[in-house]
Amino acid sequence: MQQPQQHHHHKPPKPSLSGSASWIRRSPPPSPPHRKPWGAGGRGRYACRAVPLLVLTVYSLFTVLRIPSSSLVVNTADSERVDRREDVEAFKTHLPSNQNSLEARQETRSPASLPCSAFISGEAGGGQAEEGVLCCDRSHYRSDVCYLRGDARTDPSTSSVLLYNAPRGAAPEKVRPYTRKFEESIMRSIDEVTIVPVDSTGNGTDKDTRDSLRRRCDVRHPAGVPAVVFSTGGYTGNVYHEFSDGLIPLFVTAERFGGEVVFVVLEYHYWWLGRYGAILERLTNYKIIDFRYDRRVHCFSEMIVGLRIHGELVVDPKLMPNGKSIKDFQALLHQGYSGKPSATSAAPLPLPLATPSRPCVRPDDHAKAAKPKMLIFIRKQNRVILNLPHVVTACRRAGFAPHVMNLRRQTPLPVIHAALASADAMVAVHGAAVTHFLFMRPGTVLLQIVPVGLDWAAESFYGKPAQQLGLEYLEYRVAPEESSLAAEYGLNSTVVQDPSVISSQGWWEMKKVYMDRQNVTVSVKRFGELLRAAKLHLKKNATACGKAAGVVR
Repeated sequence: MQQPQQHHHHKPPKPSLSGSASWIRRSPPPSPPHRKPWGAGGRGRYACRAVPLLVLTVYSLFTVLRIPSSSLVVNTADSERVDRREDVEAFKTHLPSNQNSLEARQETRSPASLPCSAFISGEAGGGQAEEGVLCCDRSHYRSDVCYLRGDARTDPSTSSVLLYNAPRGAAPEKVRPYTRKFEESIMRSIDEVTIVPVDSTGNGTDKDTRDSLRRRCDVRHPAGVPAVVFSTGGYTGNVYHEFSDGLIPLFVTAERFGGEVVFVVLEYHYWWLGRYGAILERLTNYKIIDFRYDRRVHCFSEMIVGLRIHGELVVDPKLMPNGKSIKDFQALLHQGYSGKPSATSAAPLPLPLATPSRPCVRPDDHAKAAKPKMLIFIRKQNRVILNLPHVVTACRRAGFAPHVMNLRRQTPLPVIHAALASADAMVAVHGAAVTHFLFMRPGTVLLQIVPVGLDWAAESFYGKPAQQLGLEYLEYRVAPEESSLAAEYGLNSTVVQDPSVISSQGWWEMKKVYMDRQNVTVSVKRFGELLRAAKLHLKKNATACGKAAGVVR
């Protein structure tokens, strides 16, 4: 919740009376002999005195009225609170404690004066249901997000949400709750939600009549338990997009509710719930609602339609109300897929810096001889490592214990998590499977093989996020002669030598050439240099692990 601004009211300085007091005390000088005194009976003398006194009286009244009455009121509860938090309040007002006798008051701000993003992020705080709020934040290039507060009721028959105590003058809003707003073709496939404000005045009808016209609630959710509405359509089915466009934005939007939130899903897939249920049950304490096929009217006091997103596989602590980061999301993954029971009372802790397959041990321990575990993720249709046996041999010669994994869609996530959570390094060609680095512990190594034309995507989608998670990130950039495109188009062709020409034609053209039609042959010599760098990093990390644990090697 956003801390209220403290306002300090100071009395304006009293006007200087040094000059004015002197002429008030003195009698006016006698009139010149050639003029008659002004007024009969010396009334002019009294008038000269009365005018400045009247001015001073008006000025004093004006000064008093400028001081808000709230700053002069201190009740018993306020006094006790000032006593209990004397040092904190002194810090807020930048005054010594003994001078802070009056507590600074929060300025009342109407919902209309706050940005919509403050409601969506929770910075605006809660509010009474009577204070209807309907707003949309359309400023982000990735997503539109709308916020409703009041009496919100779903209407699946028209794919809409009705807000019955909407603020006066509110207009209907339409939103497609998916996080790829910039991609028009995919957004057209996302179901649209219409938010319909209903005038709270009822055009002259009484309250009972207005209540009878409202859609009857089949399910009334507890006050203070909001709904978050989002879509699992679009690119759902691709593991990268399932995390980057869906699960991580869902964490960003809903984590602050501590499980007291209901998920309302458009384009709902039962397999999606089965695959990611271990994550979802740690974000919500309630059953998920299928917006399209659940025909009941669900009533909420608060609703968020759409998801906030910070970037590609990113949780920005500066944009989170509680300072959470991608490491907290990873801890949630670890808790969900490691088989640990859901403990809603205790938040998952970020994973420690360690080398899991070789824990800090004493020299006489048999585990000292274990080689660091390296997982090699392979592809079968495109971006295939054509000399995979040589790559495996190079890993073994560099001192690793290589394990080849051929992931399939039906491979259970707990199996993948168990393999990577105990690994020291991962090797993969750029592609959706690299997303699984989220299961790796900080301090381990991600080595990404980057085909021709995919440098920017590899760095932006996986390199930078891996580093933010605390992984050591290494890149093997495929040389033009190592790409299968050299044989297809020619080594000196524009496709091979200047990929920017193809990329400038748009994402789909770039994907068709560099992602769908390219395989790679890795130079064992150059690849071996990166393996040695990875081994050196793990050795330093193990040394740090031993020092932290107080182990003498």
